[in-house]
Amino acid sequence: MTDRLGLAVFGAGRWGTHLIRNFLEHPRSHLKAVVETNPDLLAAVGDRFASYPGWAEVQRVSDSRSIWGNPDIGAVVIATPAASHFELVRSALLAGKHVLVEKPLTLDVAECEDLCTLAQRVDRRLMVDHTYLFHPAVEAGAKALQSGAIGDRRYGYAARTHLGPVRQDVDVLWDLAIHDIAIFNHWLQSTPIALQAKGQTWLQRGRGAGLEVTDRPSPAAGLADLVWLTLYYPEQFTATIHLAWHNPDRARRLALVGTRGTLVFDEMNARSPLTLWAGSLEQSGSQWLPCNQSEQSIELASGEPLGRVCDQFLAGVLDGAPLDRSDGSIGTALVRLLAAASRSLARQGELVWVA
Repeated sequence: MTDRLGLAVFGAGRWGTHLIRNFLEHPRSHLKAVVETNPDLLAAVGDRFASYPGWAEVQRVSDSRSIWGNPDIGAVVIATPAASHFELVRSALLAGKHVLVEKPLTLDVAECEDLCTLAQRVDRRLMVDHTYLFHPAVEAGAKALQSGAIGDRRYGYAARTHLGPVRQDVDVLWDLAIHDIAIFNHWLQSTPIALQAKGQTWLQRGRGAGLEVTDRPSPAAGLADLVWLTLYYPEQFTATIHLAWHNPDRARRLALVGTRGTLVFDEMNARSPLTLWAGSLEQSGSQWLPCNQSEQSIELASGEPLGRVCDQFLAGVLDGAPLDRSDGSIGTALVRLLAAASRSLARQGELVWVA
């Protein structure tokens, strides 16, 4: 197999720029092209990377047609709005390209399933960029849980809030929830069997009344700024997630509570993002008393999470390494949960069972 993979990045927005940087710097990739329909973004990315070795040879184009027939491009990396994912991923696979695509895979479960089937049929790798699954804190947390550090698992909670940016294509549920659901699923090695979502819409109300309930966000129906999402896992484990664009109290915090402690991933705590808070309750007569309390900051491996995503994708294509942490099937399962949550949200928190 070749030592380097020729690839093109679609999208030069905020996340696309991070991907361009990683693949420009990676010794196993050869960035051949950047595709961006917005001329201002295309110009800005040219200025930003002008000093990088090899950048002068990178094509900067607004039309994807030159990419599909280029034999030097073996893979494409897609960082465009979610509504464009299906057609771009499908075109790439049919052109014989491997694909790394930003989350979510698409906004429709059937489309996700079609892409997974197509990737198998044409024997191409399809990976979804669920970056948090490659975060050193998430990896270390999974090992701590496997060791029984918190005892029997009781429940989980998370908060992902900020004051903007406010998306105009999807609601806060589709924008933010996928990160925490992915982490809970990975840590628990399980998926929810049911869920409920309740929310509020202040900024983008839409027309609302009379519109059909669907499995995806609808700007016409209104895009929720606040969502409370409850996930019901097997063995009576429940996780609650607070999602908001309308909250200046910026939070990126997720916790799993057990009988002997709580594991907390707090991304805003730069000094100690992963902490094990040990402690339990023992009965003394009619009272329950705290005991065995301690705080342990868990040491993390070094490395940028997105860089690890790029490592995994390149290893999957060049070496045939498994992509089982974030392949198309995992991306599809997460979209299926978001679709069910959309139905619950539209029905004011109705309990929805997940097939």
